[in-house]
Amino acid sequence: MEARIEKIKQQLQSQGYKLTPQREATVRVLLENEEDHLSAEDVFMLVKDIAPEIGLATVYRTLELLSEMHIVEKLNFGDGVARYDLRQDNNKHHHHHLICVQCGSMSEIMEDWLLPLEERLEREYGFTVLDHRLDFQGVCARCNAKAAEAAEGSGSEGNASGDDKSST
Repeated sequence: MEARIEKIKQQLQSQGYKLTPQREATVRVLLENEEDHLSAEDVFMLVKDIAPEIGLATVYRTLELLSEMHIVEKLNFGDGVARYDLRQDNNKHHHHHLICVQCGSMSEIMEDWLLPLEERLEREYGFTVLDHRLDFQGVCARCNAKAAEAAEGSGSEGNASGDDKSST
């Protein structure tokens, strides 16, 4: 973690910014919760444990600065809440997401499946892709299993209406 904080400190310094204690606390929270896609409010509540004097506006400003510098990715999964995710050092692009529209769960695809498409775009259109993000919205395996279970349960009850057409 310390190596990543040092790298972020250098990125900030290269743009004329300092890694203030408030910014460092925010970065530490993001690093400690990388898998969670935290909202600004989530980050604020966790930062308050480390730095009780920090204000919500400071956390918002820090997240926006980190987003502008491409240290974090600001994500919107269609629920009206901006979430923040640290960019990985070893990936040219941000990773992709599978978002369940029923339960809101999120899974990550760490592989970059779009490189062949990027190469084709450059070859056929002369377009150089600098970045991309791909989010799939659908129904997760857990919700699909629950739906299948519910369908099996309702299909085995027979005729629940009480109508017996054969007794006339």
